[in-house]
Parts: sequence; C-alpha cells; structure tokens
Amino acid sequence: MLTRRPRRNRQSATIRQLVQETHLHLQDFIYPVFVTEGTQQPVEISSMPGIYRHSLDSLLKEIESCLEKGITAFAPFPQLPEAKKDKYAQESYRAGSLYLETIRQIKARFPEACLFTDVAMDPYSSDGHDGIVEAGTILNDETLEVLGKMAVAQAQAGADVVAPSDMMDGRVGYLRAALDQAGFQQVAIMAYTAKYASAFYGPFRDALDSAPKSGDKKTYQMDPANQREALIEAELDFTEGADFMMVKPALAYLDVISLLKQHFDIPIAAYNVSGEYAMIKAAAQNNWLDGERIMWESLLSIKRAGASIILSYFAKEVADLLDRS
Repeated sequence: MLTRRPRRNRQSATIRQLVQETHLHLQDFIYPVFVTEGTQQPVEISSMPGIYRHSLDSLLKEIESCLEKGITAFAPFPQLPEAKKDKYAQESYRAGSLYLETIRQIKARFPEACLFTDVAMDPYSSDGHDGIVEAGTILNDETLEVLGKMAVAQAQAGADVVAPSDMMDGRVGYLRAALDQAGFQQVAIMAYTAKYASAFYGPFRDALDSAPKSGDKKTYQMDPANQREALIEAELDFTEGADFMMVKPALAYLDVISLLKQHFDIPIAAYNVSGEYAMIKAAAQNNWLDGERIMWESLLSIKRAGASIILSYFAKEVADLLDRS
C-alpha cells in the first residue's frame, strides 16, 4: 500500500498555492531602461519587441508609468553618438552629460525611484570595450581610474547603487575607496560578479550600439564553461566590499546563481538579459510558445535558483500579470 502520495498536494489550486515554494514579487525586479539624445524619441528596439530607446523626456514619462505600476527600481543605460566617444570614455564623467543628467532628473522628479547605475566604459568608448585598449590589450589598472571617476560622478548625480559591469580586476575595492573618499559611504555597489562572455547580449548591443570595434571581451568576461571560477570572483568582490553580487546572463547560469547563494550571505542578483527576452518574444510572436507562461516559468527558475533580485525587461509585464491575478 502506498503511504506517500505526492499528488495529494497537487489536487486543487488552493492546495498547490499553499505548498508553493517559490514566489515572485514585483519588489524582486529591477527594470533596465535605455536613454538617448534628442526629444520625444521613444524608438522601439527591433530585436527587443516592446522595449524602447527613450529620449530623456520620454524616459521620465516611462519612469512615471512604471512607478504607478509599483516598479520602483531601475537600471538606466545610455546610447551615445560616435562623436561623443573616445579612447578614455571621458563623456562618462563629464558634468552635464546625457547619462548624468538623466540620473539627476529622475531623482529630482521621482526621489522614490531607486537607481542602479552602470559603471563601464563600453557605451562611451570609441573602441567599444569595457576598458582602455592599447595595442589590442585591455589595460586593467589604468581603466580603474576611469571607473572611479565615473562612479563618483554618478553618485553626485543621485545614484543609489553603482553597478560595475566591466569585469576589471580590483574594481569593487577601487570604487568603494573612491566613493568613500568623496563622501558617498551610503552609495552601495552591485558587482557584476560572474559576467560571462555570452552570445545572449546581442540585442542589448543593438540598443546601445556598443559592440567592440575589434576583438572580443573574452580576456575579461568569464568563460561560459567555468563554474567554480565564479567563486574566485565572488570572494574578491565580497572582500572588496560589494553589497550585492550579480550573475549575468541568468537562464544559462542557474547553477552559478545557486552556487553563489550557497556560499555568500549577501543578496544575489541575476540579469535576465536581452537575448533571453528576445528568444521568448520571438517564439511567442510566431505562436510557437505561450509567451506569458514561458516568461513566468523562466523568472521563477531564476528566483528558485537563489536570486533575490532580478533585472528583467519583463518587469512591466510581471507588474500587469500580478495586478490581474
């Protein structure tokens, strides 16, 4: 005779809800947004249906709409013309630049919005890399000086959390020291701890026009074949003062999310990146998959793996779905 029948706990919707182990909440999400120059320019990104590159006036309206839905955390990224890019990414910390003015205006108009700002050279670099390039080599320590200036400028503009996505060695400690010295001890750091050299970033690079002009990012982003190497990166980021650690991408690296969750007692974030979003949208548009159910299942898997924070382009759709339910 069977004494254990797991199906008894699945026999009705109410029982299934009572025993559900993983729950998604709108407060789990950070919404990535894109800003560009000009006015009244919400332009849809062709490889990311439903996601727009906004001019600042349009982005402020988008932020307001998101806040009304209950989304309060945002990760803005800038798209700049080539004329404003140079070898040393000087536009990244120039007073009055597009990105710094975007941060300033969002915080002035919506102080309740929490901004996770991007610290990396590639949107501002004429080489399209996350570091200074000399003779085909990415210079690590020289790049830290630029990142430090960038982080302090973002903090001055109103950033709540700076998020170094560059994968240079030692950058978390360098940024922590630079922020503290400038009087921004309260500004947190969310390190892109395990950022892999992934093929899932294509649509994001379309959005920012930030692909490398030559070579690739494999000398600083991680090898997709490696898992335990993430523990080395995580230990360094933790020791250097990171307040959050992120895994990017998310869906192909659920094991890495779980690994960091098991070993570190600070919040683990995961970036549900542009390629993951685009695949689901493409399949849904072709009626190959139920887009809403696949979205929810994918996001649940990220949370179940151990991420307490999810950066996702699905955040608005999650808000609508939770509102309906």
